[in-house]
Amino acid sequence: MTHSKKDFKQLYFEYNALVYTVSLNYLQNIEDAEEITQDVFVQVYNSLGQFNHKSTYKTWIYRIAINKCLDFIKKKNSAKRMYIFGKKSESDFEIRNISNFEHPGILMEKKENAAILLAVINQLPSNQKTAFLLSKFDGLSNPEISEIMNLSVSSIESLVFRAKNILKEKLKEKFSEYRKK
Repeated sequence: MTHSKKDFKQLYFEYNALVYTVSLNYLQNIEDAEEITQDVFVQVYNSLGQFNHKSTYKTWIYRIAINKCLDFIKKKNSAKRMYIFGKKSESDFEIRNISNFEHPGILMEKKENAAILLAVINQLPSNQKTAFLLSKFDGLSNPEISEIMNLSVSSIESLVFRAKNILKEKLKEKFSEYRKK
């Protein structure tokens, strides 16, 4: 089956906002999210001919977006390790860095709490972070997440459950530290 520029335009208009939102939730940086969104659609355009219809376009595009975000984070973290020395803790840089991020969906008076939440989410293992973000930020069902991540529904349930427990514990610590200041 051949795909035309018209097919690509349709996909772009249908999924552009979704890819941008996923990227923004992952990276918490507007410029990075815009760059990833562009990269995703370059790959979609170049790979459209190989799309095998074993999944939906939405699932396929979600997978590409998540993989691009994970690769981006890996690259950024390896660059960070090379240039940043003397951090007080692993999360010190992320918390300082993220507190400048203005997530468009968060009310002004909630910004500081949101910065702490996002910093803690960023510390989750990547599978837990992915499942949690798709579930809680994107509002996808476990079967949808299962298809995107290529894992069983019970694995997704477990990942989201573990992510929530880790977040509860870490947020308790963060907010008790925060109150002491």
